[in-house]
Amino acid sequence: MTTALESAAPSSNGRDPRPGSLIMTLFGLYARSRSNWLSVSALVRLMADLGVEGAAVRSAVSRMKRRGVLTSERHAGAAGYALAASTLETLAEGDARIFERTRADTADGWILVVFSVPESEREKRYELRTSLTRLGFGTAAPGIWIAPGNLKAETERALDRRGLSAYVDIFTGHHVAFGDLRSKVRIWWDLDELTELYANFLRHHRPLLDSWSAAESTPQDAFRAYIPLLTQWRQLPYRDPGLPLALLPPGWNGVTAGEVFDELNRLLSAPAREHALAAIRGA
Repeated sequence: MTTALESAAPSSNGRDPRPGSLIMTLFGLYARSRSNWLSVSALVRLMADLGVEGAAVRSAVSRMKRRGVLTSERHAGAAGYALAASTLETLAEGDARIFERTRADTADGWILVVFSVPESEREKRYELRTSLTRLGFGTAAPGIWIAPGNLKAETERALDRRGLSAYVDIFTGHHVAFGDLRSKVRIWWDLDELTELYANFLRHHRPLLDSWSAAESTPQDAFRAYIPLLTQWRQLPYRDPGLPLALLPPGWNGVTAGEVFDELNRLLSAPAREHALAAIRGA
C-alpha cells in the first residue's frame, strides 16, 4: 500500500528527482495558492521547462491519481488536476519543517512513542511506522520510537489527524543513565546516511549558490534551478528531526546544507514563481 506520505516524498537515492516528485513540488508551490488546481496544459509546460517529456508527465500523473494523491477536475471547461484533501494536509504539515526548521536542545528531553495494533488491523501498524518515520523518529528499541522532545505537539497533531491516536501511548522524559548519549543517538538514527544525504545535496547545489547571478539569469533559469533544489531538499527535514548539535558529530554538514538551502530559497523563489505563474497563465 502506498500512502500520500510516501507519494509526497522525493527520491532519496541521490539521482535526479522523479517526475512525480517534481509534480508534487509544483502543486505545493503554485497550485495551493490558486484554488488548488493546475490545468493539464500548464503542468505539461512547467514540466517541459524541467526537461520532462509529456509522456512521462502523463504516466506520473496517472500513478498519482491511482494512489489518491491527485484528482481530476475541470475548471471553466479546461482539464486539470487538484491535490486530494489528504495530500493538502500532508503538505501543510510539511511547510514548517521545510521552511522554518527548528533544532532541539538537550534540555528539551525526548518523546517516546509505543504502539499496539491488533493483527486484524495490520495496515494501521504500517501507517504508524510510516508516520513516525516521516516525523523523524528513530528507534530506541524494538517497538519504542524516539524523537527530540520539541516534536511532542507536532507528533500529537499528526497521529490524531490520521486516526492513529487510539493505538499509541506517548511519553516524555530525559536520559538520566546509562551510557554515552551521543553514541546512542548514532544507533537510534542512521547518521552516516544522513551525512551522505546532506553531502549529496551540497555537491549538487552549493556550486549554484557560488555562481548564481541575478543580473545574468532569467526567471526561467531560476525556475529550472529552484524546483529540483526544493524537491531534493524536501526529504531532508523529515529524515533529520533537528537533533541537538551537542549530540551530533563535530562540524555536522546538515547545518551547512540548511544555510545553502535558505540562501538559494531567498534568491530563487521569487523569480521562479514569476516564471511559473506566467506559464500557468499561458504567457
